[in-house]
Order: sequence, then structure tokens, then C-alpha cells
Amino acid sequence: MSRVFTFGETMALVRAESGPWETAGTATIGIGGADSNVAIGLARLGVEVSWLGRVGDDALGRRVVRELRAEGIDVHARIGPGRTGLMVKQKRTPHTSDVLFYRAGSAGSTLSPADVPHDVVAADIVHVTGITAALSPSARATVDAVVDLARAEGVPVSFDVNHRPSLWQGEDPSPLYRSLAARSDILFAGEDEARLLVDTTDDDPLALARAIAALGPAEVLIKSGARGSAGVVDGEEVTRPALAVPVVDTVGAGDAYVAGYLAARLDGDAAADRIRLATAVGAFACLHIGDWEGLPRREDLALLDTEEPVTR
Repeated sequence: MSRVFTFGETMALVRAESGPWETAGTATIGIGGADSNVAIGLARLGVEVSWLGRVGDDALGRRVVRELRAEGIDVHARIGPGRTGLMVKQKRTPHTSDVLFYRAGSAGSTLSPADVPHDVVAADIVHVTGITAALSPSARATVDAVVDLARAEGVPVSFDVNHRPSLWQGEDPSPLYRSLAARSDILFAGEDEARLLVDTTDDDPLALARAIAALGPAEVLIKSGARGSAGVVDGEEVTRPALAVPVVDTVGAGDAYVAGYLAARLDGDAAADRIRLATAVGAFACLHIGDWEGLPRREDLALLDTEEPVTR
């Protein structure tokens, strides 16, 4: 039994090394996906984790499976139909990235409830994202089926809203997000994402967390980027400022935060210690380019407190 089970679409990734695609001469090839980013983060923190998804019968799909298995993740890869999805990135300024997705009709979007055997859901936590629910009707049905099965088996459900407007194409995601929130035990959201779940103009992250907790989840964490995070955990209010680090790339920092929180929760840590580890892991992720490549192991986190430029 894995401690955490997650699933969704992981895509191949091509990132321009410098400048816009019109003039870029070199690029880096990798992979990326919100749920697999969390899985890698957990694995590097010493948590046993399983990931399930569909990839194409192609070289990029094999790249996805190879990378995830290399990180020590228990991979359940279903093959086809369709090709492996692709995302293309460029950095036009040091602090902003443009991302294009080529995922319509991708293998990952064809995920269905039949792809998920009941035994892989027998975990300590099941983690789902709003991205997976937005991919296609069959992927949405898979999220619903897994969440319902987890609840029937008494497995806590973790839900990261991870709203992607481009996937909804004018459709209102709020009813689905509220439904998932009501069936979740742990919920993560940015401030704008939180307002998709509750009708409020309140700018206080704790007020947003309390409003979402009224929908059902006992643990609600609001991620506010450089301003830190706040939440309500079993009725206890917790806040944590962000760590000041030289930011290289914020992509994947939210997923890193989730991995840190879930790892601390599995360790039985108190709410304040959960948000502390989540903040440190999220900050560490900002020190590196890439969705997951710079995610820390536990011993790496001590580097956030050192002023020594070289360790010998």
C-alpha cells in the first residue's frame, strides 16, 4: 500500500533556453504535470507514492514513465489512445513564463474510471487536482469515481484546486470545485481559486479558509505566493510568512508546497509544523528552473539557513 496515491496527465515539456521561440537556438526537454510534481516532491521527502496516468505509445510517453520511475515512484502507466501531451515554455522576463499546451485529444485526457484498480486507492491519502477534472468528461468521471471510492474506504482526500482557465473554455468550474471540496478532507487553493468556491469579496486568506472549511474539508490551506500562506486545520488557524529566497522560477512551487504539507501530515506533525515544512519546500522549489527538477530532499532544506556559498 502506498502512502499517497495520485493520478492525472503528465506531459512532455520543451523549454527554450533563452529568449522567445522566434530566436531561441536551444531547448531543454523534460516532463511536467501538477499531480506528478507532487508525487516527485513526496518521494524526495521519503514518502511512498503511486502515480497513475495515460501516456501515448511514443517516445515522449516512455520519457514520462522513465522519469517518474527514476524518482522512485510506483508508476501505473496506461498506454494510448492518442499521443502524449506536450507543453512548450519560454521565459520572456526573468520572472514570467509563457506556456502553450498541446493536449487536445492526448492520451492523458482519455483517462477513465476503468483505468483505476481499487487496490491502488488503498492509500493513506488520495490526492486529486482540478486540472485532471477539467481535461475531459471521462477524466472528470475518473476524479469523481476515485474520490467516492476513497471516501467509501475511509481514505482522506486531498484536493488542490489548480484552476486552469484555458481548460474550461467559458464553462463555470465552480459547481465541480465545490462538489470536490465538500468531499475532500484537505484542500489547497490560491486566493483567486478560493473565490471560485465561495461567494465573498473578503481579501483575508483566513476568512477564505474558514468559508471553504464550511463546505466540508477539515483542513484548508490558502497559498498566497510571496505573502506566505494561511489556513484552518481542524478548527485551528495557522499562518506562515513566505521565506525570502532569490526566486529563479516559481513554476511548481505550489505543488512543492502541497508535497511538503502532506509529508508533514503523514509524519503526524502539528498544523504549524505542517505549514512550516510546506513553506520551506515551496521556497526551495523557487530556487531552480523547472517544474520539479529542483525539489528538495529533507537534508537539502538546511541549505535555506546557511550563508556558506560552498559546502566541502
